[in-house]
Amino acid sequence: MATTKRKGGASGSERTNPRVWLYSILLTLQYGAQPLISKRFTGREVIVTTSVLTCEVAKVVCALILMVRDGSLKKVFSQWTLVGSLTASGLPAAIYALQNSLLQISYKNLDSLTFSILNQTKVFFTAFFTYIILRQQQSIQQIGALFLLIMAAVLLSIGEGSSKGSGSSDPEQILFYGIIPVLVASVLSGLASALCQWASQVKKHSSYLMTVEMSIVGSLCLLASTTKSPDGEAIRQHGYFYGWTPLTMIPVVANALGGILVGLVTSYAGGVRKGFVIVSALLVTALLQFLFEGKPPSIYSLVALPLVMSSISIYQKYPYQVKKKES
Repeated sequence: MATTKRKGGASGSERTNPRVWLYSILLTLQYGAQPLISKRFTGREVIVTTSVLTCEVAKVVCALILMVRDGSLKKVFSQWTLVGSLTASGLPAAIYALQNSLLQISYKNLDSLTFSILNQTKVFFTAFFTYIILRQQQSIQQIGALFLLIMAAVLLSIGEGSSKGSGSSDPEQILFYGIIPVLVASVLSGLASALCQWASQVKKHSSYLMTVEMSIVGSLCLLASTTKSPDGEAIRQHGYFYGWTPLTMIPVVANALGGILVGLVTSYAGGVRKGFVIVSALLVTALLQFLFEGKPPSIYSLVALPLVMSSISIYQKYPYQVKKKES
């Protein structure tokens, strides 16, 4: 009897590696706390593009510091090549930039509930592209766990309610400028996540280096957009730090650290498990809102909690196993 090893997935030791759990828990807390931190410390006058650009710069600084700390900086940059960088980070960064643009278009033409629910399909597309690119298969139980996760995400979206109506009552505009863009964005998100996982796990591209490269590419795309965007005009008129206070750096740095954690979670645990982190973070947000703002969690959040916990447990407990073949 001969056995074959799993392809594309993390090994058993990686699945139980304490670092995987540490990075996942930290990312869950960061995702969950970020909306409250941003709301409390970012004024309405702050120009969004300046906040995003500063966050990208902070990501680069933090990643460089961490590379100096673990002694990998010199080795990483001595082996750096432009072609390798564009292959590993350039394409995912460009895809994420296009995805963000599509999400902005969609959000203006869909109600919040519909947008949130459709946006959760990126978990499925991540699993699909992970299989196509990395041949990382899912067991029947894991597929069921993904469905549980989507159910939890839908419940949490319903719990938030529809905070704004559709930007248009025209069905064609809602379809072509609302539903289609968010679905294409979900496909792109799954593709970019799988490409990042491929670069880190197959090409052994440093997670910190990918953060630096993607932040630089993302910043260049943002800077290019300011030539004709309303934010660009506002920056030229009022200045880069218009509306900023020293406290504005708190959500910026927190978001930057979250970006680094995303890279680490994708590298060690994979893009699919990042989806579990994102949905779990919605529950953390609900809990923090209850603790700090007195807003009790909805019944939907209470129902979603056991679904998320069950889906995580099932996904971890029943990994895909290649059947034994007779020699």
